[in-house]
Amino acid sequence: MTASQTTGIDAVPAGGPVRLSARGLTLAYDDHVIVDGLDADITEGTITCVIGPNGCGKSTMLRALGRLMRPRAGLVELDGRDIHRTPTREVARVLGVLPQQPVAPDGLTVADLVARGRHPAQRWYRQWSGDDHEAVARALEQTGLAELADTPLSELSGGQRQRAWISMVLAQGTDLLLLDEPTTFLDLVHQVDVLDLVRELHREGGRTIVMVLHDLNLAARYADTIIAMREGRVLACGAPADVLTPGLLREAFGLEAVVVDDPVTGGPMVVPIGRSKDD
Repeated sequence: MTASQTTGIDAVPAGGPVRLSARGLTLAYDDHVIVDGLDADITEGTITCVIGPNGCGKSTMLRALGRLMRPRAGLVELDGRDIHRTPTREVARVLGVLPQQPVAPDGLTVADLVARGRHPAQRWYRQWSGDDHEAVARALEQTGLAELADTPLSELSGGQRQRAWISMVLAQGTDLLLLDEPTTFLDLVHQVDVLDLVRELHREGGRTIVMVLHDLNLAARYADTIIAMREGRVLACGAPADVLTPGLLREAFGLEAVVVDDPVTGGPMVVPIGRSKDD
């Protein structure tokens, strides 16, 4: 089932070419199917937020889009090419992926972590170079971590640590970023801090960004496009005001809610009432 079948919303927002697409995507762990026959498109130059209840396949879909998981059936295309038929280094020069809850070795400093983002650009005949130094310094500057470059990751706050991981992805030099729950375990102030950084990277660098988020109102505020999922399928895809409706919230989350205008942005703001009696 596609978004257009459910809501009448065009699954490809106008304004740019498709960078990533999934067609008939089926994803499974052993015999357990998580995503079944999913279609989705990610348009160039947009921020897309993927929402849905726990266990609906959000992170699994993102793993497949990032070439971290091979589909049981269907196809993922990156810039019109089968992502699994594209050499790994070519993908890494275009696509950066930040998984959920990444782990770094003990004792690693911020600069050490960010430098790891340069590995795809290196070859056996060209190791560390001036370009690598510049890319790392630029990524640290963009994320406000230049003064903490020599600080061990273990000494950072949660928000600073998340910025360090994003900095590593930026050092990779890609213009397409997949971020799996980048605000997990952060308090509200640090959630907003990280998402403001993501929006700044989008606006200033023209990056195409896909994020999995749990907070519906943060998704509404930061996304150009929202993909809503349930039970491994896309229920709706479109602008936040078109997707975040009482009917969709009831169908996707089993949630009764009213949707009002956000007093800051004018976009949709979800006010929960309680669990749907039909869920």
